[in-house]
This record gives sequence, structure tokens and C-alpha cells, in this order.
Amino acid sequence: MSKKLATVADLLHSPANFFAFGFGSGLAPYASGTFGTLPALVICALLGGLHLLLYVAIIAIAFAVGVWFCNEATTYLGTHDHGAIVWDEIVGMMVTMIAVPVSAGTLIAGFFLFRFFDVWKPGPIRWMDENIDGGLGIMIDDVFAGLLACICLHVLVYYVPQVAEFMRLH
Repeated sequence: MSKKLATVADLLHSPANFFAFGFGSGLAPYASGTFGTLPALVICALLGGLHLLLYVAIIAIAFAVGVWFCNEATTYLGTHDHGAIVWDEIVGMMVTMIAVPVSAGTLIAGFFLFRFFDVWKPGPIRWMDENIDGGLGIMIDDVFAGLLACICLHVLVYYVPQVAEFMRLH
């Protein structure tokens, strides 16, 4: 990851950069992955009521174009997985919320679970991060971190009544 901070000029260089940089959230000078996940909360809240198949189709499209966005931004910046590239966090958070009832509580819990797995990168997720290049490599580890977070969130929501009550789901 590059130490050079991306700029607003870099953000506005192309539509690919605009999306890859998470609409500008990736320009945060520190914790860009965390800041980059924030727009996903709004996206998840807006899409949360969609039919499951439509929601998953949107994720698939966001993933596919994200591979291209991230590859283009990486080429432009001249470094693999620059910290400003956060489209992967957005898609990973969307994956986290698959089939989860949307509430402030589930969005917050999903956010923290996703960030935990994205930072920790257990086992195969770390391998993917270190061994798959280009836009696909940037995107794929976050999708799997999102899947782990989704599983944990489902367990909490559906099998731990105190958590569901806390999140005001029932």
C-alpha cells in the first residue's frame, strides 16, 4: 500500500477512481477502510427492503464493476491496493447484510463484524489478499470477510434472542 495520499484531483480523474475511492470516502488520511465502509451503510439501508435475489444481483454487479474500478484505479495510482481504494469495503459490507433485516442495530453490528474480519483476514482471506493480483485480488478478500461477517450476524440475529431484542428486530 502506498504512503502517498490520494487527492481530490485523483478522485475526479475518472469515474472508475470516483467509485473505487468510495465517492471520496477513501481519501481519509487514516483508517480509509473504515471510512470507506461508511457509504455502504447508506447503500445497505436503501437496498435492505429489496427482494433477496435482486439484492444479491446488485452485489454481483457491484463486484464485477468493482473489479474493473479497482484495477483501473490501481493502474492510475501505480500501486496495488492503495488505501484510497475502498469499493471493496462497500461491496464487502453489502455482502455482510445479505438477508439481514435492516435496522440501526444490524447496520452497526454488521459494520463492526465486517471491519473485524476485513482487518484480521483469517486463513484463506489472508491468502487471497496476498496472492490474487489486480482488481479481483482487491475485491475478493473483502467479499469473503463480508461472508464471515454475514454468517456471524445471522447467528446473532436469529439465534441469540437478547441480541435481536437489543437490535429491536422482534
